[in-house]
Formats: sequence, C-alpha cells, structure tokens
Amino acid sequence: MLNKIAFLPLQVCFAELNGLLEILPPVEFCCVYGSTLHPNNLDKNSMIDCIIGVSDPEKWHSENLKMNRNHYASWLVRFGGAGLIAGVADDIGVGVHFNPFVSLNDKMYKYGVVRMDDLINDILGWQRFYLCGRLQKPVCFISNLDLENLNHINLRAATSAALLLLPSKFTEEDLYAKICSLSYMGDLRMLFAEDKNKVKKIVQGQFSLFHRMYNPFLEEYAAKDLLRLSSSGDAQVTISQDCGSSAASKLVSSLPPPIRSQMGIKVGEKKILDELGRVKQEVVIGSKEEAAKCMQKLLRNKVMISSARQAVAGLLTVGVFGGAQYVSKKLQKAWKS
Repeated sequence: MLNKIAFLPLQVCFAELNGLLEILPPVEFCCVYGSTLHPNNLDKNSMIDCIIGVSDPEKWHSENLKMNRNHYASWLVRFGGAGLIAGVADDIGVGVHFNPFVSLNDKMYKYGVVRMDDLINDILGWQRFYLCGRLQKPVCFISNLDLENLNHINLRAATSAALLLLPSKFTEEDLYAKICSLSYMGDLRMLFAEDKNKVKKIVQGQFSLFHRMYNPFLEEYAAKDLLRLSSSGDAQVTISQDCGSSAASKLVSSLPPPIRSQMGIKVGEKKILDELGRVKQEVVIGSKEEAAKCMQKLLRNKVMISSARQAVAGLLTVGVFGGAQYVSKKLQKAWKS
C-alpha cells in the first residue's frame, strides 16, 4: 500500500491522483511531474503526467489489461498483450511504457510504468539519464519506498554536474536552468517538437520549488568552501564558485559511479586511499573545463540515445492516432515558442 504523501503544489489534488491509482493494479511508487506542477498553470486541460513503479511490469500490465484495456493501443492488445507491451518498453525504449490520454473524472492523465530496479538504477547511476532527469526537476512523490530520500543522491549529483558547466559567477536561476537543461542536452525532441523556451519556463514557473529542492545542497557546498552565496536587492542569490582543479575534482566525486568510471576511461584515473584506508579509483582532473567537456559529452550521448529510443517506442505503443495526437500537441507548443 502507498503510505507516504509529499505533494508540493496545491493544484495537483491528492483526490485526483488517488482516483487514478484506485482504478489501476497496486503500485510500489508513484510521482507526478510536468506542467501541472507550475504554480501559475491555469490550464485546466493540462495532462497530468505520472511515473509508476512496479516490481514486474509484464505481470502488472497483464492485470491492468483486465481492468483498463482501453488505456492501451488496440494493436498491442490484439497482437501481444502484456508480453509485447513490456518487451517494446525494454528492448526498443528505455524500460518505460507510457499510456497517454487516459480520461478520468474530467481530467486527462499520462502514466508511465517502469520496473523498480530500473528506476533505482537510473536514479543512482544515471544509466539511461531518462527518469533521473525528470526527478531532478520538481515532482510530487507518493511512495512506500523512501525514493524521495534516495533521490537526494540524484539531486546532489545534478548540482555538481551543473556547477561543472557554469562559470565562476552566476545566479541561483542560472543554476536551476543548468540543472533543468541536463536532461535536454542531446534530446532530439528539442530540435523540432518542444517549446524552445521550455527550460526557462520550467525554472521561472517553479522557482520556489527548485529552491526548496536544491538549497540544502547549496548550503552544503558553501560549508565546504566550494561556493560563496550572496543575496542581491531583488532577493536573487548570486553564487560564486572555485573553478580550480581541486574543486572540480570534488564536484566530479559527487557524480554517479558509472559516470565517473566513463570519465576515467576518457581522461584517466589514479588510485587513492579513502578515509578508511581503502584503495579506490579517482578521475584525473586536469582542469574544470576538461572535466566539464568530458561529462557533457557523456550525458549528451546518453540523452540522445534514450530520447531516440523512447520516441520510437512511444510511437509504437500509442498507435497511429495517439502518436499523431501527441506529436501534434508538442509541435503546437514548439510553434508557439
């Protein structure tokens, strides 16, 4: 049973989300993300976006097909059922199956179903840099696993990644924009099917939520003398950072181990002793710029591959009509921007 509720914005009503969960098979994790979290979002027709975590997606889809067959594209149901649904998600996509345009109580939902192990691996290791990127932005958690606390590792890593890419002096809004942009670097949708001002709108529309998420890490890094924080007259915090190789090395050490390992292959590694006297590998940092360029290339490649795979899987799983409807909405936003 779901037993932890941590909603950030008031307009995403618990009763509405609970209504969706009541018609679905039991889930282990659920969070809401996207435009419905904007404090100034007045669009009552906005689709409520959810991520749902389950232990066995094929088994879960099999149960859901009995309860909500109409949530799925007809060809998936007819030609393969739960096995095909889970197979397309794993073998073509990035492990997530989305059911969009689910109408319930005058609300429209899109929910993505992911295996819990895959979700945790992406949060801790940036394996696909897909779901972890969504969780680096404001979300509303409902969970029986303490994924909200586990996600703090992801948020700290995102803070370090953004700092590597930022200059010596910047604003708090610049930081959040850089964090937000991490999961869009290399995203093929940004070329033609997304609002060109998407990052700016997300950050400005949810600034207080970003502050609540990331201020603890700013204070942590300031206490370690990696950052200096100063408030200006407009209440915007100006941030200065140490751009030396030693500071950059500390930032890299907060990145997920698989990312550090891949960076080590590119720029070199050395053996050091940790606080407990154990030997471990550390990425050799020649300069902050070198580390930033290496990390950025790795993340861009991950996002490009994941976005392409998920786009193909998405078009297959929603069917021709659903795919055309979804792409049309995206293109309308891109055209308006």
